[in-house]
Amino acid sequence: MDFGLVLQTDPPASAVVDLMRRAEHNGFRYGWTFDSAVLWQEPFVIYSRILEHTEHLVVGPMVTNPSTRTWEVTASTFATLNEMYGNRTVCGIGRGDSAMRVAGRSPNTLATLGEAIDAIRDLAEGREAAVGGQPIRIPWVKDGRLPVWMGAYGPKALALAGQKADGFILQLADPFLTEWMIKAVRQAAVEAGRDPDSLTICVAAPAYVTADESAEALAHAREQCRWFGGMVGNHVADLVAKYGEHSGMVPDELTAYIKDRHGYDYSHHGRAANPSTDFVPDEIVDRFCLLGPAETHIEKLKHLRDLGVDQFAVYDMHDAKEATIDAYGSTVIPALA
Repeated sequence: MDFGLVLQTDPPASAVVDLMRRAEHNGFRYGWTFDSAVLWQEPFVIYSRILEHTEHLVVGPMVTNPSTRTWEVTASTFATLNEMYGNRTVCGIGRGDSAMRVAGRSPNTLATLGEAIDAIRDLAEGREAAVGGQPIRIPWVKDGRLPVWMGAYGPKALALAGQKADGFILQLADPFLTEWMIKAVRQAAVEAGRDPDSLTICVAAPAYVTADESAEALAHAREQCRWFGGMVGNHVADLVAKYGEHSGMVPDELTAYIKDRHGYDYSHHGRAANPSTDFVPDEIVDRFCLLGPAETHIEKLKHLRDLGVDQFAVYDMHDAKEATIDAYGSTVIPALA
């Protein structure tokens, strides 16, 4: 199992670079960031510094979207980084949540996302692609490589990931839902004539390593990670609006917890003590995240690995960033790498 670190690009950017260097030193192979131009600093500028100050780390957004940059700009940016640092990027992409909604726009359609996945990959790898009906090619790309991994939850999005993406990003670590969604993605790959085992499966969720299993320690960890249930809840609310409650299209184990959700303030997006996440119960925090001593993390990650997960990406937005990276490096990663 590979491991990734996920950060927000809060200033100073040098702190993001330092944490990514620390992560590589501790055995992490991927460095991911949020991508929302209004809320945080521009990640692609920071990727250049991360790549310069690491040796092997693969970097990319978790996740970008097809609209805040044109497809040829996104592809050219990845291709430039790859030319400079040797094909060490990955494109995580989705419909767009905070990046779109903070700017007053709706997330992209799946049709647009599917076209963008093909075009961005083709352009970044030196092939011709249609952008806005215009065939174009980036002529200076030589030996480019850009895996495109798609974030998804709902049945149509999961199907699209299986049909087109090189990898699937699932932003929660609940074993039941992980198994259900991996099965849907792989079935779609089979139906599209693809090898289902060729898709990389990445589960991303907050991890908080505690010294023990005391009620006090676990309560603190939950409060530091409760924001994640709110972030996932934004996508779940879209699914409920589309398919309805108890539709059978999406498991109730994913949708039931948002019944008391009342709006969402993106100014606190992805942050501990987010006041918009008071509706998230402890059970969801425990299911979606990894909390407790390192041995508890190892046990859950082994279960996820047995379900087919290739990478676990640690959302590290809480008050123990360095400690979590170091705990994973000293104990968790050696047990699973």
